[in-house]
Amino acid sequence: MKSFDVAVVGAGVIGASIAFELAGADLSVVVLDRDDPGKGASWAAAGMLSPAPDTPRDAPLVPLAARSLALYPEFVAAVEEGSGEKTGYAREGALQIFFGDEAETQLHDLLSYHHKLGLTTEPVPIHTARVWERLLTPEAQAAAWFPAEGSVDPRVLTSAVLEAARNRGVEIHPHRRVTKLLLEGNECQGVLVENEKVCAAHVIVAAGCDSNEVANGGDLLARYAPTRPVRGQMVALRPRADGVARIVRSEGAYLVPRKDGRVVAGSTIEEAGDKVVTAGGIRKILDGAMELVPDLAHAEVLEIWSGLRPGTPDDLPIIGPTEIDGLLVATGHYRNGILLAPVTAKLIADLILRRRTSFDAERFSPLRFATPHLRSRTA
Repeated sequence: MKSFDVAVVGAGVIGASIAFELAGADLSVVVLDRDDPGKGASWAAAGMLSPAPDTPRDAPLVPLAARSLALYPEFVAAVEEGSGEKTGYAREGALQIFFGDEAETQLHDLLSYHHKLGLTTEPVPIHTARVWERLLTPEAQAAAWFPAEGSVDPRVLTSAVLEAARNRGVEIHPHRRVTKLLLEGNECQGVLVENEKVCAAHVIVAAGCDSNEVANGGDLLARYAPTRPVRGQMVALRPRADGVARIVRSEGAYLVPRKDGRVVAGSTIEEAGDKVVTAGGIRKILDGAMELVPDLAHAEVLEIWSGLRPGTPDDLPIIGPTEIDGLLVATGHYRNGILLAPVTAKLIADLILRRRTSFDAERFSPLRFATPHLRSRTA
């Protein structure tokens, strides 16, 4: 039987970032994953670093997302130094394109809404957008500019975070399924991995869309982490010449450039629990991509894939302690796991090391699902 200060269940970018942060505070940490580390939602993501909400339902997430975006340069620097690997991080800004007769009205409404949320979104003349992105469709009528946004390559980032964590002494064990939480009264004292006990003063469940199935028949975690899988399909393209220099998006699709010349296009949002790639999903993505950059019709299709995002009932992440001493949750990041990795790691580390956070994260507490009066406040 081994003992650690912290056991993290889940080796995606969230679990790995938490382990990296806690190991930097000289805690002994083990990370357990039932599959290959980093091959879940983190592997499938596009890597956009945008605090802008997709819908008004996402507005409560903006302050947390903006905080995490501000942490990204420091986070990347620490990970790259600790791992000796690059992460594909770039901060070139992003363009959002509007089409049709209502384009200017839609742009005005977006700017007004974003400014109320404290975002630095700016209008940009469409001719300027075409200078920046020379392959942009002539059908574009208006554009918004997001100067603070950037991107990262999620696959290389997650690999780098895992390596940086190992180099800080974190033990990472693949193909080790947690079958039970070790509970003594109202205290979590570790986990059972198959037939082996792993003792820990703190257990952090960061298992993505599988978090509510981690242990104890799923009943216990479902109270605090009612996650569900939401499928997203993706396409990687290699343009015949230049692609895009920065993130370009519209209501129909988004394009994220990689430093090796690839362009990642996405994505679908499907209430589905398998990683099937469908003809309809890929067609939707490619139609949206070619609407933005018609020349992508000639691009080579390098890869198609799908992943399962961890959705929650209110589409917001679940971060913080439960009513069980020693049991914390860090999951449900939905479409923002890559972006929210630095701030999630900081929040969990603060809760373990100082029992408080410098950022008010009560809105994301697991207790909003477990406690009726809190659930009514956050509905």
